[in-house]
Amino acid sequence: MEGHTSSITELAIVVVGALGCGLVMRYFRQPILLGYILAGAVLGPSGFGFVQSREQVQLLAELGVLMLLFFIGMELNLRDFRAVWKVAVLTTAFQIVVAFLGMYLLGLLLDWPLALTVVVGFVVALSSTAVAIKMLDEIGEKRTRVGYVTIGILIAQDLAVIPMILIIGAFRGDGGIGPLSIVKILLSIVFLALIITYLGKRKRVRLPFAREIGRNRELLPLAGLGFCFGAAALSGLLGISASYGAFLAGLVIGNSTSRRAMIHYTEPIQTVLLMVFFLAIGLLIDIQYIWANLGIVVMLVFFVAVLKTALNIGLIRAMGETWPRAFLSSVLLAQLGEFSFILAAQGLTVAAIDWESHRLLVAVTVISLLVSPVWLEAARRLHRIALLGITSGRETLRLTLGPEALALGRSRGLVNAWLARYRKPPQSKAGNDGAAASDASAE
Repeated sequence: MEGHTSSITELAIVVVGALGCGLVMRYFRQPILLGYILAGAVLGPSGFGFVQSREQVQLLAELGVLMLLFFIGMELNLRDFRAVWKVAVLTTAFQIVVAFLGMYLLGLLLDWPLALTVVVGFVVALSSTAVAIKMLDEIGEKRTRVGYVTIGILIAQDLAVIPMILIIGAFRGDGGIGPLSIVKILLSIVFLALIITYLGKRKRVRLPFAREIGRNRELLPLAGLGFCFGAAALSGLLGISASYGAFLAGLVIGNSTSRRAMIHYTEPIQTVLLMVFFLAIGLLIDIQYIWANLGIVVMLVFFVAVLKTALNIGLIRAMGETWPRAFLSSVLLAQLGEFSFILAAQGLTVAAIDWESHRLLVAVTVISLLVSPVWLEAARRLHRIALLGITSGRETLRLTLGPEALALGRSRGLVNAWLARYRKPPQSKAGNDGAAASDASAE
């Protein structure tokens, strides 16, 4: 009983810490999920150690993954997606191919197994939906062409997560994929494409017992959870990932007549489970590991950000968008995404990657998300530059880095003035003795 009480106490402390960190992120107008990750890192095994084992929240974290995919499926607006689907799908497809090829070449150099190459390639290809949409809101571009293109690419990436999970889950311990697994993956992708095509072309569908359930507000959240977990259980029994079924359930509900009511009544449950999921991610972070490998972690974060930005600029520009739109969208898509955690965890579960690789992926993803305020400020300044129509490289650098350079110059001037005011010139011992003798003779 004492151990149980201790576990509940630890969980309660972490939840309160998550609320506090979430409020801090809210104050600084950053995605709240970053606060949950930070709370898990600070209060977890590598921080103050209030929670020593992630197993205490493992089940809730897995439920959070299902609810994340379920809720994303509900929020996907396939009709709006159709307006930019060519740019979004082609850009996402090239992103995945180029990321895989790049990691494959790197894997040949470092002698990586195929499974690790696939996982890392998938992780690098994804961007953060939460962070990118937050930045679009901040710079007022959510309802413009830049916003539509960026959100369309994010939707295409979210759709691509399901085949990625299936592919990673199909790897056996020896790093290969069996013929039966390949057939299941292909059938699952075809079925997903048919569902998307069907739901995107017709009016909203009507769910079974929708009228009876809609009359009782107490049954609505239970019906949503039942639909989610029922589809997840069915896909799990068929040998497919449970996440696949949860996503399909959300996709069907999101294009049904019960969409608004389901989102309203299941959102509080989803919020709590997602908080636990990102807390668990924070508990996974090994601060000592990041500090010991800070150079390679920072290098990978910088390399991925620059590579993704350059790649997306070329791809989006090739799809017919203007240079300013392509540049701004690419900056917004530069970081890694929250689904990277899920893919890394899936790879660890099926032994596609080892624990050391998993720690590195988590560290790079977390640092990439935590520096999102930098990307946000960069997006704001680049947005102003685009509005002014500036094409000069020197002027762009001045407007981009000018505030920091000016602040640095002011701070240096203040420091020099303070030192000049309070610094006394050193005096030698002989000088001091001579001054004393002069004083004595004067007396």
